[in-house]
Amino acid sequence: MVLHSPSLLASWQRNELADRRFLQLNKCPACFGTSWCRRFLNGQVVFEAWGRLRLLDFLNVKNVYFAQYGEPREGGRRRVVLKRLGSQRELAQLDQSICKRATGRPRCDLLQAMPRTEFARLNGDVRLLTPEAVEGWSDLVHCPSQRLLDRLVRRYAETKDSGSFLLRNLKDSERMQLLLTLAFNPEPLVLQSFPSDEGWPFAKYLGACGRMVAVNYVGEELWSYFHAPWEKRVDLAWQLMEIAEQLTNNDFEFALYLLDVSFDNFAVGPRDGKVIIVDAENVLVADKRLIRQNKPENWDVWYESKFDDCDKEACLSFSKEILCARATVDHNYYAVCQNLLSRHATWRGTSGGLLHDPPSEIAKDGRLEALLDECANPKKRYGRFQAAKELREYLAQLSNNVR
Repeated sequence: MVLHSPSLLASWQRNELADRRFLQLNKCPACFGTSWCRRFLNGQVVFEAWGRLRLLDFLNVKNVYFAQYGEPREGGRRRVVLKRLGSQRELAQLDQSICKRATGRPRCDLLQAMPRTEFARLNGDVRLLTPEAVEGWSDLVHCPSQRLLDRLVRRYAETKDSGSFLLRNLKDSERMQLLLTLAFNPEPLVLQSFPSDEGWPFAKYLGACGRMVAVNYVGEELWSYFHAPWEKRVDLAWQLMEIAEQLTNNDFEFALYLLDVSFDNFAVGPRDGKVIIVDAENVLVADKRLIRQNKPENWDVWYESKFDDCDKEACLSFSKEILCARATVDHNYYAVCQNLLSRHATWRGTSGGLLHDPPSEIAKDGRLEALLDECANPKKRYGRFQAAKELREYLAQLSNNVR
């Protein structure tokens, strides 16, 4: 009966992903980009099954959709994830704030309003995107260095002239899109600047059209492995600790701190079993090279995150200012241990973390529980740093991943 309703049947049969208004392409440059518009408008991207029913959108608070994408030359289709990067309410508030800044009224023509906002202040012949212009706009640029901003511009995928760190090489509309994305939800810029192709543990960014962003589908979320066999969970736990280490210490001297860590923000590849971060909105990037150069107060004192025993799910305690000012920080180990692995991890009514109910011989030995406890809630000074190192090695032994 539902499918035989004329309007519902129409939405089921029509490919709305080829509709400019559904993509909100009409709102550009108050949008996230146009690099994938040809694919969308040519009908190469189609919703999967129930994603075609707009009636269900009220349940889809996060505005995340699953779709199929195919290149005519490739023959076959692959699964992709589409994101609007915010809820309907958040996007409506974005429109209102743009209009109020430009005209003083809550509604306006966004095309005319954007050049009258702070998103257009770098238009024209401005050479570089500088820290002073965008500092604090989002977690990504809470404390940006020039080196980080040059990287964002150079790797910006929504321009044909990517590869240059000079802001003036972008069109005015592209600069406004870049700044709006940076302020509203910088996830696409994280994925572009630290790409999976180079070994970073993030989903692959594909492109955007209007206010719809496409990323590669990774696999089932980490939560679906909560009751997987012990050997599988050990391997996933080892990978999570490796991710924490890679984001904290890498050759690029950028520390990427995960400020939102929950089972929903990670996914696992069905073929390679690889853990990937699929929600990168709340990632703070600190430039360790700049910290060592500027030497702010206590910059070389190791920073220990404080354990947060709150009643809510996925709690984390941190100071963004301290994350930005210390060269040695245990935040990522803390976030993974407390919210995913240890007995303190709570999610969807469960407790015990990913490593719950270990085999009797491991439980009897007690080493795993001791390392997890010290990693989540250390009793010794700098105990988490040592516990995280030993935990990575111990999990590697358990999963035969010694390298």
